Amino acid sequence: MNQASTTAAFSANESWLKTYYFTRAAVAAAWVFLALNADQSGPLAAMLFVFYPLWDAVANLVDGARSGGISRNHTQQFNVIVSLAVAVGVYLALPDMHRVLSVFGVWAILSGVLQLGTGLRRRKQYGAQWAMILSGAQSALAGGVFIFQAQAAATPTVATVAGYAGFGAFYFLVSALSLSISGLRRDK
Repeated sequence: MNQASTTAAFSANESWLKTYYFTRAAVAAAWVFLALNADQSGPLAAMLFVFYPLWDAVANLVDGARSGGISRNHTQQFNVIVSLAVAVGVYLALPDMHRVLSVFGVWAILSGVLQLGTGLRRRKQYGAQWAMILSGAQSALAGGVFIFQAQAAATPTVATVAGYAGFGAFYFLVSALSLSISGLRRDK
């Protein structure tokens, strides 16, 4: 592959990654809005708990496929499997919100570690991945908090995880902006 085609491929991949991060930020922000405005014991709240890991599975599948193939992106491949299993697990745990939050917490830990791995791998190629690395680590920590909260007497709601999703939206937005800024600096 010559220098021009290598540069074009890098630019196309970086452009995809920015689009992916902006899309993830928008969906997470919309999820937070719905979670905070939903009847906390209604069907929308339950659906939101199932949707979040399901969306993560679809997003990782599409991104992995667009980023060299899902079989070459092992952290994302495993994240797809984990997220799909957790979406089913959350659905099966309903309506017991304590069990739902426990399952969601396990998912936050696993998907956070996998996101951290993806961020570290991409940092070598694209740079500007510090927010994804930090997000993955924070997700894993938040998962532990969710598991702890699930043991408390207070009944968890979808609003319990709204802050988690809000930070996710923030980190995806920062990652998209970081890639944009590093691209502008490189193009100068």
